[in-house]
Amino acid sequence: MKRRLLTIASAVFAALLCCTEIRAQEIEPDGTYMFVQRDTCDLYLDLYRPTQGSRTTYNGKTKPTIIFMFGGGFTSGVRDNPRYKIWFKQMNDLGYGIISIDYRLGLKGSDKVGVAQVNVLDKAIHMAVEDLFSATNFIIENAEQLGVEPDNLVISGSSAGAISVMQAEYELANRTSWAQVLPEDFRYAGVMSFAGAILSREGKVDYKRTPAPTLMLHGTADKVVPYKQIKVFNLGFFGGGKLVRRFEKFGFNYNMYHFLDKGHIIADAMRMTTDLQEMFIENNIMRGDARVVEALIDDPNIENQGVQSRKELYSK
Repeated sequence: MKRRLLTIASAVFAALLCCTEIRAQEIEPDGTYMFVQRDTCDLYLDLYRPTQGSRTTYNGKTKPTIIFMFGGGFTSGVRDNPRYKIWFKQMNDLGYGIISIDYRLGLKGSDKVGVAQVNVLDKAIHMAVEDLFSATNFIIENAEQLGVEPDNLVISGSSAGAISVMQAEYELANRTSWAQVLPEDFRYAGVMSFAGAILSREGKVDYKRTPAPTLMLHGTADKVVPYKQIKVFNLGFFGGGKLVRRFEKFGFNYNMYHFLDKGHIIADAMRMTTDLQEMFIENNIMRGDARVVEALIDDPNIENQGVQSRKELYSK
């Protein structure tokens, strides 16, 4: 099923969001764990269990645990930013566990990095992917203690975090050397990308194995993470607007929401689109339906519900 125009009712949502923000100020993780020691730092994850009394099953199955990677252009950001906690609380109330993880900031101290400095960008992305895979292994090995199902993990991210989860699934589906640290038969249950992209040195993005069901949200006017692509010969940085055409061509399981004339504000769209996320998780992941949804969202109020600057988006 494809839909070409979807307008979100914003007034009611804004009122509900305000109440959620107040409650989110009180949310604290149910546990904090060090998942790996690197040469330069120790990396931790925070576990937020579903809200007591929430509906933690759907269609006879346990709802997945969502691993989240924060945004910040690989230069800044923290796993416990209060802005993210608003979304954590929303998803906990819907019966989903959240695991928010650290990762190394491979571009920290850099002024500007683009495809022209591809080696530096490539290194930063794959450092984050490496850290995600380490966190995943920790979760698998400690699943009983954490109270999660190791084969029921959805990866999600904002901006740099979205790039990281999209890249991670790309490496895993192609079983590259980066993915060799994970168990041979391991697959994520799904991917949710808020303004993400994939870096490829081999031209168009191709998958040797079908990727996990994927939800992509991207602003058509995004200049931070390109909505379409930046491509020079076989080197390419492909955003949601371009990746969706590959998913369409090969018949993958996906939902794609194009936010008309919106910029990088969509990187902070987690808390504004929980209905879309729940619909995707319930249908495309838990029910196993290859329910393709592609929609153009024209919502003039979404900017007012989000943040106004990159500094506000990533500062704690």
